[in-house]
Amino acid sequence: MLSFAWRMLRRDARGGELRLLAAALVVAVAALTAVGFFADRVRQALDRESHQLLGADLLLTADHPWPEKLAGDARARGLQVVETRTFPSMVTRGEGDELRAQLAEIKAVGTTYPLRGALRIAPALNVADAPAVGVPGPGTIWVDERLASSLGARVGDPIVVGQSTLRVGAVLTLEPDRGINFFSVAPRLLMNLEDLPATALLQVGSRVAYRLLVAGDLSVVKRFQREVEPQLVRGQRLEDPQNGRPEIRTALDRAQKFLGLSALLTVVLAAVAVALASRRYVQRHLDPCAVMRCLGATQSLLLRLYLAQFVVLGVLAAAGGCVLGYLAHFALHAWLAQLLATPLPPPGLLPAAQGVLVGLLLLFACAVPPLLQLKRVSTLRVLRRELGSPRVGLLGGYLSGFAALAVLMFWVAGEIALGAYVVAGFSVALFVFALLARIVVRLAAAARGGVSAGRSAGIGWRYGLASLERRASTSVVQIVALALGFMALLLLTVTRGDLLDAWQRAVPPDAPNRFVVNIQPEQVEEVRALMVAQGLSPELAPMIRGRLTTINGVEVSAASYTDDRAQRLVDREFNLSVRADLPEGNRLSAGRWFSPADLGGKGASAVASVEEGLATTLGLSVGDRLEFVVAGDRIGMTVVGLRKVNWDTMRANFFVLTPPVVLDGYPASWITSFYLSPEKADFVNRLIREFPNLTVIDVAAILRQLQAIMEQVARAVQFVFLFTLAAGVIVLYAALASAAEERRYELAVMRALGARREQLRRALLAEFAAIGALAGLIAAAGAIGVGQFLARQVFRFEVEVNLWLLPTATCCGALLVTGAGWLAVARLLRTAPLEALRGGSS
Repeated sequence: MLSFAWRMLRRDARGGELRLLAAALVVAVAALTAVGFFADRVRQALDRESHQLLGADLLLTADHPWPEKLAGDARARGLQVVETRTFPSMVTRGEGDELRAQLAEIKAVGTTYPLRGALRIAPALNVADAPAVGVPGPGTIWVDERLASSLGARVGDPIVVGQSTLRVGAVLTLEPDRGINFFSVAPRLLMNLEDLPATALLQVGSRVAYRLLVAGDLSVVKRFQREVEPQLVRGQRLEDPQNGRPEIRTALDRAQKFLGLSALLTVVLAAVAVALASRRYVQRHLDPCAVMRCLGATQSLLLRLYLAQFVVLGVLAAAGGCVLGYLAHFALHAWLAQLLATPLPPPGLLPAAQGVLVGLLLLFACAVPPLLQLKRVSTLRVLRRELGSPRVGLLGGYLSGFAALAVLMFWVAGEIALGAYVVAGFSVALFVFALLARIVVRLAAAARGGVSAGRSAGIGWRYGLASLERRASTSVVQIVALALGFMALLLLTVTRGDLLDAWQRAVPPDAPNRFVVNIQPEQVEEVRALMVAQGLSPELAPMIRGRLTTINGVEVSAASYTDDRAQRLVDREFNLSVRADLPEGNRLSAGRWFSPADLGGKGASAVASVEEGLATTLGLSVGDRLEFVVAGDRIGMTVVGLRKVNWDTMRANFFVLTPPVVLDGYPASWITSFYLSPEKADFVNRLIREFPNLTVIDVAAILRQLQAIMEQVARAVQFVFLFTLAAGVIVLYAALASAAEERRYELAVMRALGARREQLRRALLAEFAAIGALAGLIAAAGAIGVGQFLARQVFRFEVEVNLWLLPTATCCGALLVTGAGWLAVARLLRTAPLEALRGGSS
């Protein structure tokens, strides 16, 4: 059976259908395995380096100092313990006009850090590094390459850190537990924990992460972890190699979801191409199957024979796709591997096995329903060629194939929500596109009588438009397939550009590009005066740290929510602020703003205004009673309104605002934002020189760094989209080839009846132009709809509807399909009618 199937495969390979099938499978499997190989390498790296990514066997993190007793208990068990503190602050080098300032992420560590892995340092920039011995000694610091470059610092240079001056001892090249650069936007400065008090940087409002690193015998560590977990309070958490570095896993999971979604689009288009090619393959093999039935072949024998042929084809195409995917994943590695501070091991064989299985599932989900027609072909077809393909069980076969394809989508997506989104979107798109195509085909056929551009041309156009209605089902299939391919292309090019342009326009040109935090109350007026003297208009706002404890009298914690963002918000302290008037860039979406009576209300009459997004995440509404713990006191407040905040203004906005009287007298630090033109850039150095404790955040620089990282992910996604584009081209070719072959016998009959080639040429061009124009129009409408959905629901901004896309896509679709279709059918017009008639219809 396999030998016979192999001979049939070699013979049928000379036909176009199997080549299309193989190409579609290769592209789909290559897209999936390229993502799979890279994801497998990341997973292995995280598993292998999990302890080094923590710098320990167990990591205890809090937003306040850990009790000394906890570290003592760990040491009493024979475990190693080291403390670190991480926070952002400004550092400077030089004086006067030579002063350079830079926001840095400062990490103060104990002498035994790290407990797992090793630091690596270099004696200068662009010099080979080596494992470090110990940590920076008292009075010295290690800076990473970015900080050394931005400050122009070399080994031995003094750096001002708060109220201390420390000297650069080495260039830090590797920090095992730093993790992913995506969240470490500011450059790193590593210092000795003993030098931290002298800097006087830890003040009210400082965002400090207090960490205890624990290592030792794993069984002892596990017992210690089990005993500590029940004692954790708000703001404290444990990380181990299984749940450690959630930001790394989350960010990489998101990147892989984007890549996986691109691969899913490739699978969808490949499924369309496979279905088109299979349909044509079955039509061409009805006659051979009828002959074999006459020679004694049973239905089961025919089915086994063709299934074996497709198994061989599927295995070969999937293997080719795996090889191509393996080569392609190196491009993803080049762009995304730098997000990890650890080398990636070679991939395993699991992605290849998954690729082969996906290829076979895709092939049989789309090809088996048409194949079932072959075993039911009537033997009478040998005598009566007009007998078409049998339709018995065809609907059930296609429904089964669609169910198998849906299961495949869920499996590839890796999660129910994403899989359901893709399956539902694909189903709705197919239904809507098919409905629109059928309506427009009917309207085009009805309008053919209005074509009067010359007698000869009018005949060609009328016949071409009438052909659409005469083969309505075939025309709808071709239009839907082409529309899917065109829509993928439009989303990849025009719509994506519109979204990027809208995002850039969403940020005002004079939006604040500097934030200043950690302004102490006694410094507010001096800082304001200095800024006003520079022609700036600062708006300073107080920040009071508070932790949400109850909602409507019910205690809340991270365990109260299943959403990750809600858990993070509840688990940390909020930055509360006070305001008498509604801030610029804020508008009420529910409830009201503070009334004159609210401005004097405290205690039971205290009120608050909550940002709409926070309210949605935490399930808050107008009238809810919130309770915060501020400086040890419990403060209750009633939500009287929700605000829609335009975060694109880049102003200092807050999730929760109260009237000034509610939080009067509580410890606060102040924040401000302002726009600093390039010619006044030196003002930052002067500000830091006079107020060393301030932290100036250059938002423009941070956005540039984040944008650079996002561009890496975008390039990777676009690389996978190339497979989607290739699948779209295959769909286009399959649809046009199917259209051309179906016209072979009809053209021969018409030529035998006296039709001239010029008349047939015009009729075919009219039909192809109509198909292409309709597909382009439907694809443009779909791309506009998807683009609006992405802009509003994902990116949260307004994007103008590009109405020019409708006529442009319509014209381009007509030209493309007409040109490609003519290339496909030109040879048919050159074929002698007798030769075509002898070949018969199929």
